[in-house]
Amino acid sequence: MTDSLNTPQAPAPGELPRHAPGVSVRHTRAKGEPRFPDGPKADPAGSHFERRIRSFQPRRSRVTAGQADALQRLWSTWGLDIDGQRVIDLAELFGNTRPVVLEIGFGMGEATARMAAEDPDTNILAVDVHTPGQGNLLSLADRQGLGNVRVGNGDAIILLREMLAPDSLDGLRVYFPDPWPKKRHHKRRLIQPEFLTLAATRLRPGAIVHCATDWEPYAQQMLDVLTAHPDFENTRPDGGFAPRPGFRPLTRFEGQGLVKGHVVNDLLFRRVPHEDQHPQ
Repeated sequence: MTDSLNTPQAPAPGELPRHAPGVSVRHTRAKGEPRFPDGPKADPAGSHFERRIRSFQPRRSRVTAGQADALQRLWSTWGLDIDGQRVIDLAELFGNTRPVVLEIGFGMGEATARMAAEDPDTNILAVDVHTPGQGNLLSLADRQGLGNVRVGNGDAIILLREMLAPDSLDGLRVYFPDPWPKKRHHKRRLIQPEFLTLAATRLRPGAIVHCATDWEPYAQQMLDVLTAHPDFENTRPDGGFAPRPGFRPLTRFEGQGLVKGHVVNDLLFRRVPHEDQHPQ
């Protein structure tokens, strides 16, 4: 005979199990059952698009109760599954016509939330494939009332190629992307000529591409590739790296690296006008 006072009460149908704050969620799902029924899809684009070399490596990590709650509650309002099936209206997505900056790879979202809070007149479409980070950024945005953040789930290449209209972005941020340090993996690095050509079609003239990395060989490759690309020009008169701008927060990860002697390089390049356009 069990003691009803000490036996956990089963959750009602459709209700998330109750967990202590910060405790990881380990929910046993039936085969085919989605991880978060009202949250991001596991593979939003499915098999609709050709296989190609990926610049990212999906990571499976435990999701805390707070992150799971944010994914369940907020995804339908602030989330975007990158399925490649439609061109999205950014004004409709954000509920206003303010400038939109695309951030590719935001980790746990702390820096993204800070930038959104300090610049409420700029909308940030932040894309990542890391579920705990998606939940964490949604939670931060919810707690801080950051209505200028939307969280994208999936492949940023599909988003750029299939779901964004030409000249729809006012900026692109790529902070600390995977450096793929082994030579045979360099082809997986995101900042390549083909990627920049695609991004250029979605960036308005004058839009800023801002990259940052603590992997010096990758920083040099970024500088070389951006410098050589006809659609971009360095904002630095000397053609080199830029000091960290005040709007990019110093992250905990970055601070730890600096203590260890790592060198962080920022690159700020401007989208030049199309041939048939002229600066205002």
